[in-house]
Amino acid sequence: MWLLDRWAERHISDAQAKGEFDNLPGSGEPLRLDDDTHVPPELRAGYRLLKNAGCLPPELEQRKEAVQLQDMLKSIRQDDPNYVALSRRLALLELKLRQAGLSTDFLRGEYADRVMRKIND
Repeated sequence: MWLLDRWAERHISDAQAKGEFDNLPGSGEPLRLDDDTHVPPELRAGYRLLKNAGCLPPELEQRKEAVQLQDMLKSIRQDDPNYVALSRRLALLELKLRQAGLSTDFLRGEYADRVMRKIND
């Protein structure tokens, strides 16, 4: 065991003996561990830091923005002056997502349609 590990273990055991870990929030409840097995090992620490800071990876931010744009397009008429600009922005985001290797089926509702057909069959 490294010197730093021994030092940390000693401080933890001292704190346990003093009862400093008693009555902590969530004490006695099961841990909710995040499954990050789909994230490459070299990116896990960075993604965890971003997540704890309330940030999303760029791909997910783009996906979130694409969904918001799609909702906005559904709520305005096609003759609205903003419709063309929003459509172009959505098309650009869709292209970026495809280039990143992500599926854009969520924008078309194809997945939901396939699930409903499977359920109804």
